[in-house]
Amino acid sequence: MKILIRLPNWLGDVVMSTAFITAVKQLYPDAQVDIIIKKELRGIANLIPGLQQIHSFSKQEHPGLGGVYRFGKQLRNENYDLFFTLPNSISSALMGWATKAKKRVGYGKEGGFFLLTNVCKKPANVHRVVEYASLLEQFAGEKIYDLEVKLYAEAKTRNNKQVLINFNSEASSRRMPVDKGIALINKLTNSFADINFAFIGSPKDAEYVEQFIKGASQPDKLKNYAGKTDLVGLAVLMASSRALLTTDSGPAHLANSLGTPTIALFGAGDEHNTSPYNQSNLMVIRAGKLECEPCVRNTCKLYGIPKCMQLLDELQIINAVSLYLKDA
Repeated sequence: MKILIRLPNWLGDVVMSTAFITAVKQLYPDAQVDIIIKKELRGIANLIPGLQQIHSFSKQEHPGLGGVYRFGKQLRNENYDLFFTLPNSISSALMGWATKAKKRVGYGKEGGFFLLTNVCKKPANVHRVVEYASLLEQFAGEKIYDLEVKLYAEAKTRNNKQVLINFNSEASSRRMPVDKGIALINKLTNSFADINFAFIGSPKDAEYVEQFIKGASQPDKLKNYAGKTDLVGLAVLMASSRALLTTDSGPAHLANSLGTPTIALFGAGDEHNTSPYNQSNLMVIRAGKLECEPCVRNTCKLYGIPKCMQLLDELQIINAVSLYLKDA
């Protein structure tokens, strides 16, 4: 049997989909499992064991529904028996239809149901990992237990004196306000004299990250890795560090999947749906002082800046970090 899985388009969702991939391989142990992944996230596939072929998809190279169709058509000669789409988009359903896979399975929420052979009912109010697993359970008629989100990156010599910080997010409602971040950084550097803190981020985050370093009282204790690592390099850096303090974002899921202790700061996002999945070495913090949180919006319509992030308890964050720095 040959199985093709269309992975989601965001880093955190791709990481969470690893539990689905593992479940597919366990349910169909003799099958060839291939994936379609967003080109910009291609590096993550190197951290997922047991994949045969990795097909990279780019909207720029294959624009519009016509491009999606042509991309899927290129895969017809692979003769896939089974196609799963984890995104709910009509474009992903169309991609599967174009491959002519014998069975095409998805939720079909955006009207793509007529392009699928098996349309499943999307469960409500569950974690994203459970949502993905439900797709397989409904198709196969079997319950899946012991879901685990896991990536594999070989750590270099572990730096027990380094804590990574991620204040970035694709959504401004989940990003750390600069003044709040500077105050928090200063408390961290004053509280942990022998610990170095290192910022991570993409190239487009570098300028934003520099604002925290320029405003810090002890900039010599801060490093800036933003834009200086690819995804595999970032995973290795995470696996080699003591912990990650992070906003609700893709890097939170990446660190959690690697077993790196993760302190995740939530505001607009709903931790019951999109927090890092593995409970070991995880602490989730939210202020919980506003009636509007979590609003699950990408921008803050009420305050302009995410006040839910502004109201986070700095002492609570310091105490959380200290739990992972014992004996450091």
